[in-house]
Amino acid sequence: MPDREPIGVIGAGWVGLVTAACFAELGHEVHCRDIVPEKVEALRRGDVPIFEPGLADLVERNRERLHFTTDMGEVMSGAELLFCCVDTPPTYSGDADLSRIESVVRELGESHDHAIVMKSTVPVGTGRSIRRRRETGYVANPEFLQEGSAVHDFMHPDRVVVGSWDDSDEFGDRVVALYEALEAPIVRTDVASAEMIKLASNAFLATKISFINEIANVSEELGADVTEVARGMGLDERIGTQFLRAGIGYGGSCFPKDVSALKQLAGNSGYHFQLLTAVIEVNELQKRRTIGKLQKHLGSLVGKEIALLGVAFKPNTDDVREATSLVLAARLQSEGAHVRVYDPKAAGRARELLGSAQVTASALDALTGADAAVLVTEWPEFRELDWAGEVKERMAQPIVVDGRNFLDAELLTAAGFRVEGIGRSSERLSGSQERVARTS
Repeated sequence: MPDREPIGVIGAGWVGLVTAACFAELGHEVHCRDIVPEKVEALRRGDVPIFEPGLADLVERNRERLHFTTDMGEVMSGAELLFCCVDTPPTYSGDADLSRIESVVRELGESHDHAIVMKSTVPVGTGRSIRRRRETGYVANPEFLQEGSAVHDFMHPDRVVVGSWDDSDEFGDRVVALYEALEAPIVRTDVASAEMIKLASNAFLATKISFINEIANVSEELGADVTEVARGMGLDERIGTQFLRAGIGYGGSCFPKDVSALKQLAGNSGYHFQLLTAVIEVNELQKRRTIGKLQKHLGSLVGKEIALLGVAFKPNTDDVREATSLVLAARLQSEGAHVRVYDPKAAGRARELLGSAQVTASALDALTGADAAVLVTEWPEFRELDWAGEVKERMAQPIVVDGRNFLDAELLTAAGFRVEGIGRSSERLSGSQERVARTS
């Protein structure tokens, strides 16, 4: 087996493009196929259609090893391991739409020389179903990339999961060999367990987020500060600090889809996954609590000017799938508010999803004349705004709902802002203002 095995990647979306570029960086010849000709032509020119830190540089640096095409036959002639990175969006029933995967399987045919390496998130049993119908090679190799740090996550993984039919599976061995240069723990397991590991991991992380948001809501009522609560909890190594940041709900392409998919999968098997039902409900309600915080200060929102800072579901990405901003914009408009939004990367992508909301060219443009501002996405530039000076002068009313507990609440309250955080009662923030006044 050659030291640098050629690789095929099916799907040049976010997962596929990161996978292709990172394998090329490791020295492999990569043949990447997508069905959208315009995307393929752009990638051939070196134009990366998505924003992901470090990805464009990686594509540019490895252009000689990256080959983009619309032709499946070209990929199959160049590589035997075909990483399937196509979308599996939810259907109306809540099940995963596997039509794109089925298309890949049909194109692969009955070839015994090629293996599908499944990066796409699929229901448990997908590999078994494919194997029953076709004797093609199959390896489950789920991705655990976070948008905004995907290149780093690929090159420095916590673990690599490889699921195959048995420990002597040749294709499984070859996939393991691809990752040996990363010196990460390899979890070699069966296909069904590998498929479940991905769904269970995302469901658990989503559960942590919903749990700390519930604690935040109770903290607001009881006068506790959820940031202090989370800090004290996270120092317990059994709990850990990650995904204990209270906010206005999770979004993105993975958590909402994977949590719902696992709940649906359990239901299809006859098991009612009560915990995940609560996780989903908490997340949806959390997004809407912002409306109540605004009404607390403004009363009716009819005719009010509301600025939303951030559209992407998280910083360092332009992804707006399941973004909290879209829910907020729709709810605010239904309440009669005029909405202005700004995001340094994602506003253009979201323009058609924001209804009548005005997309502005800068944060200051969005804030000018606003009756209240809602920080939705914790882009660093929002913290660096001159809140005590220019922002306060531009706003019609100095009201801020910090949906990520990202801004300096003490600075804002000292400057005369009325601040609503998540899990931090307004009485505590007022107390912070008094402490600042006494010590100045």
